[in-house]
Amino acid sequence: MRKLLPLLSATPHAGGRSALTCRYRCGDACFQEVPNTSGNEYAGDIIAGVLSRRSMVRAAAVVTVAAAAGAATVTGPGGGAGAVAAPVGHRGHGHGSKPGAGSGGDGARGLRFRPVAPNRDDKVTVPDGYTQGLVIRWGDPILRGAPKFDERRQSAKAQAGQFGYNNDFLSLLPLPGERGRQVLVANHEYTDEMLMFRGYDPENPTREQVEIAWAAHGLSVVVVEEERRSGGLTPVVQHHLNRRLTATDPFVVTGPAAGGALLRTSVDPSGRRVLGTLNNCAGGETPWGTTLHGEENFNQYFANGSSATDKRYGIGTGASERKWERFDKRFDVRQEPNESHRFGWVVELDPYDPDYTPRKRTALGRFKHEAAQPRLTDDGRPVVYMGDDERFDYFYKFVSSKRMMKGGSRAAREHNRTLLDEGTLYVAKLSGDSPAAEVDGTGKLPNDGEFDGSGVWIPLATGNTSHVPGMTAEEVYVFTRIAGDKVGATKMDRPEDVEPSPRTGRVYVALTNNSDRGKAGKPGADEANPRNLNKHGQILELAENWDDPTGDGFAWRLFLVAGDPKDPSTYFAGFPKEKVSPISCPDNVAFDPHGNLWISTDGNQLGSHDGLFGVAVHGERRGELKQFLTVPKGAETCGPVIQERRVLVAVQHPGELDGASVEKPASVWPDGPGRIVRPSVVAVWRRDGRDIGV
Repeated sequence: MRKLLPLLSATPHAGGRSALTCRYRCGDACFQEVPNTSGNEYAGDIIAGVLSRRSMVRAAAVVTVAAAAGAATVTGPGGGAGAVAAPVGHRGHGHGSKPGAGSGGDGARGLRFRPVAPNRDDKVTVPDGYTQGLVIRWGDPILRGAPKFDERRQSAKAQAGQFGYNNDFLSLLPLPGERGRQVLVANHEYTDEMLMFRGYDPENPTREQVEIAWAAHGLSVVVVEEERRSGGLTPVVQHHLNRRLTATDPFVVTGPAAGGALLRTSVDPSGRRVLGTLNNCAGGETPWGTTLHGEENFNQYFANGSSATDKRYGIGTGASERKWERFDKRFDVRQEPNESHRFGWVVELDPYDPDYTPRKRTALGRFKHEAAQPRLTDDGRPVVYMGDDERFDYFYKFVSSKRMMKGGSRAAREHNRTLLDEGTLYVAKLSGDSPAAEVDGTGKLPNDGEFDGSGVWIPLATGNTSHVPGMTAEEVYVFTRIAGDKVGATKMDRPEDVEPSPRTGRVYVALTNNSDRGKAGKPGADEANPRNLNKHGQILELAENWDDPTGDGFAWRLFLVAGDPKDPSTYFAGFPKEKVSPISCPDNVAFDPHGNLWISTDGNQLGSHDGLFGVAVHGERRGELKQFLTVPKGAETCGPVIQERRVLVAVQHPGELDGASVEKPASVWPDGPGRIVRPSVVAVWRRDGRDIGV
């Protein structure tokens, strides 16, 4: 049975989060037993003979091709044999030109601003020369007939027409034909009832409170308009594209597992229609104009789990935290054993079609999806990269068997909406290239000067064909974690957001932390996860063939090993550490128009608030990392979106500190004293109206 933590606990939590955040966001996942108890090999144990000769040759070829294509190979001290080259035409990109006024001096183009100092202020802090504005807050009306937010008069009906709670992933898409307008899509990951309702009793929630929470989950689509005299954005209330999708709206299940026995329930014997989407964390944008949304910690909403498959997914044996099973039997595993199988998928939404029922794409596997971000092959097939946000879980990719149709015709749109239903699902196995004795768990670089190596993509299933002995294809898709266990995938330090560079095709994986690594009975350090008791996390950089990322081999290196730059275990792609900002617990990642990587953090272990950072990934300043903003007390930085003249972040769970409640708020953001704390989306722009960081 899950042990509930006292609300006033001052006990430090893994990842730097409060007990309140751990309780409501992920069901105290870090205080439960690690779900992955498989006996897989670890990256440091894999030797060349374990991998097929074909895979090793392909991985080596990736490195060779990358080195041949680059203007220069960027390595750490001593040079790495497996180094990934800087891309053609990008070495020193943007250097030599004069920085703009208020830009903060020299730096990679797009990153010319004075870094924000670490702080614990109860506000969003931005660089000198920049300003900010609220775009939208929890409870702001977006649909026709929805009332203005009133924290004392909340209702499920009102919430279903208002912006949802705890905004996470953001997408800002163009809106052709409507000048100055864009389409904002947001995930609403979870609800914190202690900060939503006065007098909330966690042991006895009311039906009204539960139904409001159902309506506050899910997705929002909101058209926003640029403010003429500033860089801000304002919601266009009642626009025909505006939508709310909640925990009770219909979703369609598609792909090879749809209709299977494992997805059928008493309410839905077809196994093809599900009510709601839950715990949507990060996501992605597709080249064909849809958005992807990852269902992450869905396990916490279900009660009375018992089987081995339930335990592998972290479903507790007792009551759930929110007690939803009291009001809908589908959240009680004893009564509906398959309902939980209908969550943990990637959801695809068409924000341009308000009549489109979103799809849960089973071909992409079921696990705690932090994100899903595609790129296209030269022949137009999507390749989607995905992380499973759990200690010692895995990194995946999906290669579609279909090609994208170009153009905006109805036939093209209908075809492209099926691209993620057919293809092959893979899981990653990584091999370090240094002797095990040189990876001692301290974070000390091995003798070749980098943590790097090669890897292989292990196929799990293609359509209705399983590649995992002893499992059917349906079982592979529904119990993807178990399939990864069986084939010996590499156990990672919480792979969260994943982003392929639109310029180079290299894939960047945020590995947030893993304080259990190296503990008694747990896996120790390996070259891809080189620190025991890993508090600060790292960023992995993966290179596949630029023209054909569908192969089964790849090269990898750690681009960034996070923490205080004064700590010898940190690494910033070889850039001088006295010239970078401290960073801890990378979570979401995105690219700006100049090819720089931006990183938001979750659970900063360095004593300051979470923030947003920009870092150059190519050129002479590769590894130069600067902090762009910080968020208020108790908050996490989510999103982000980096445009030429605007940065958007989702400020999630502000004021979520131990002992906080509506009656005793720990933050006064965003509306000041006497007002309820509200998760919100914030836009940041330069005061002089020029581009960000130039």
